[in-house]
Amino acid sequence: MTAHAFPPPPVVDLPIQGRAERFPVRRIFCVGRNYEAHAKEMGHEVDREAPFYFTKSRDTVQESGATQPYPPGTQNYHYEMEFVVALGAPAFQIAPEDALATVFGYACGLDMTRRDLQQKGKDKGRPWDLGKDVDNSAVMAEVVPVAACGHPTTGRIFLEVDGTVKQDADLSDLIWSVPELIADLSKFYRLQPGDLIFTGTPAGVGPVGPGANLHGGIDGLGTIDLKIAG
Repeated sequence: MTAHAFPPPPVVDLPIQGRAERFPVRRIFCVGRNYEAHAKEMGHEVDREAPFYFTKSRDTVQESGATQPYPPGTQNYHYEMEFVVALGAPAFQIAPEDALATVFGYACGLDMTRRDLQQKGKDKGRPWDLGKDVDNSAVMAEVVPVAACGHPTTGRIFLEVDGTVKQDADLSDLIWSVPELIADLSKFYRLQPGDLIFTGTPAGVGPVGPGANLHGGIDGLGTIDLKIAG
């Protein structure tokens, strides 16, 4: 048995709808500006040449229903409701037409963001890590297996803050589809079971403060909830 200097980190996993087993998380890839209206609200033109990505560590995963503290170092903590792809098979240099065979299921996710720190990074041409790779910032609902939901390409995606709808769009608004994203990412990474892909957020992002209650959902994938501690 291998000896360690201190206990290794525990497995990070998520519930799977209708199953006792849990989904072990390996890596988290996030797609930037994958809804045209959101790109425009952030002051950017849509780049249709290729998708682009950032990452979050798996330690950022938090299950739906949690209450999390307002994070340190920010005065502008934003919600971003997302459609998440959960991979269940390897993919490397895969063609788009074969990519869906690697998908285990889908889920609702929240990419919580220290927007002021992200913007500082952008302004100085630096990485976004302080803005995006934030403790508890990859909030996830249960993973719904493909057998139960198919491969959604349409359906409402929404988010409410304290009962007021802030984001409301359709999955058909995605610029880059799920097969295109898997195929493109697989040019650069040997994707593996357990990898998650946050596919981008619709327009309507904004700040939340202590005491806020977030509730969102995607047709066919259920809902997600988060409370920011007061």
